[in-house]
Amino acid sequence: MTIVLATQNPKKAAEIRALLDLPGLNWKWPADFPEAPQVVEDGETFEANAVRKARVWAEATGDWALADDSGLEVDVLCGEPGVRSSRYAGENADDAANIRKLLLEMEGETDRQARFHCVLALAAPDGRVWTVEGRCDGRISTEPRGSNGFGYDPVFVPYGADKTFGEMSPEEKNRFSHRARALHAAREQWADLLCGGRPSS
Repeated sequence: MTIVLATQNPKKAAEIRALLDLPGLNWKWPADFPEAPQVVEDGETFEANAVRKARVWAEATGDWALADDSGLEVDVLCGEPGVRSSRYAGENADDAANIRKLLLEMEGETDRQARFHCVLALAAPDGRVWTVEGRCDGRISTEPRGSNGFGYDPVFVPYGADKTFGEMSPEEKNRFSHRARALHAAREQWADLLCGGRPSS
């Protein structure tokens, strides 16, 4: 089975491939389709954005497509940055700028509860879509720690750990992370499909 992994983020792609490394799966990348359209991620939920990306890529390529939309939700910020996580400090902001803004917004706050939320969408070329999700609860540290991972990893400490995601190896992070949990759900719920069978509707 061939799946287009609809992400431009190489670190995210590596996490997905490591946890969805099943026999018979062949991966393609956005770089294999230079004329494929850009997807505007203006949905109000992670699911809406993931479904849109998966459907656009499946329609454009004629292959199955897997898309992820994920982000950080902070309780004291009423769920922000949420679906705007990658552009919290502006449309062209990098990870460091987003982290700086987050820590500034939370300066002096004692309630630092937060969660990462991930939705995976798998789309068939005929428009059918299946979704799974994963969440990881934790807290926001007062300063960045570690240089591994990406996004808000250096300031997120999952419950049950004393390290940020940025201080963890990929194997350690995958024991906790929202994306790992979503991918485990995908392996369970889409097993027949991913092994060459037919999915339930």
